[in-house]
Amino acid sequence: MATKIIAKKARQPVKKDTTSFMSKLTRFLFKVLLWFFGLSLFFVVFFKFVPVLFTPLMVIRAIENKVAGKEVFFSHDWEPIDNISMNLQKAVIASEDGTFLKHNGFDFVAMQKAYKSNERGRRIKGGSTISQQTAKNVFLWQGRSYLRKGLEAYFTVLIEIIWGKERIMEVYLNSIEMGNGVYGAQAAAEHWYRKGATSLTPMQAAGIASILPNPRKYSATSSSSYINRRKDKIVRVMRQVGKIEY
Repeated sequence: MATKIIAKKARQPVKKDTTSFMSKLTRFLFKVLLWFFGLSLFFVVFFKFVPVLFTPLMVIRAIENKVAGKEVFFSHDWEPIDNISMNLQKAVIASEDGTFLKHNGFDFVAMQKAYKSNERGRRIKGGSTISQQTAKNVFLWQGRSYLRKGLEAYFTVLIEIIWGKERIMEVYLNSIEMGNGVYGAQAAAEHWYRKGATSLTPMQAAGIASILPNPRKYSATSSSSYINRRKDKIVRVMRQVGKIEY
């Protein structure tokens, strides 16, 4: 009796389920974005009411000094905006962001000027507003990457909507670097003038504002001729700022 032999079909290689992988990756990225938006919104709302006691820059500076074998000096005292001289508020507007009370977080004219100047290879003050600087100081790291600039824009929009101008100014004046290891108006007033932030004169306020381009390099007292010229200019512009109404 003849035996019938049936040839076995060759097994087809199992195709990787690339569709399933992409689907899982998409869901994962979507969850990451949801967590990011949720946490960022939470912290922006949180810091609308709670003092910002430290920033990423403060931590970075401390690490840099430690690695370099330098003394880790840190001075920061939070003060409500009512305890910060109106002279200093005018001085930073005059020095850093003349349209602070008018714009919605971005000064596109200043940004365009900075861009054109950079194209020509010249060095001038950047186009970042006080709102942008505050967003960077509180929530982000220092740097010039497109990612950081994009996140800076995102947080700038959030604090403009949720905080408002007065809170932005309050956080800015309490968190910005105003000397080597000196952060905020109260610490700066004590460091440079041995007095509280509430009693700064126009010239003293201009002195602090004048060093903000590089507060670790320049000195608000016993200043160079360059800083003295900046002080005089800031005082003149302060007279044009007028009454600040947030």
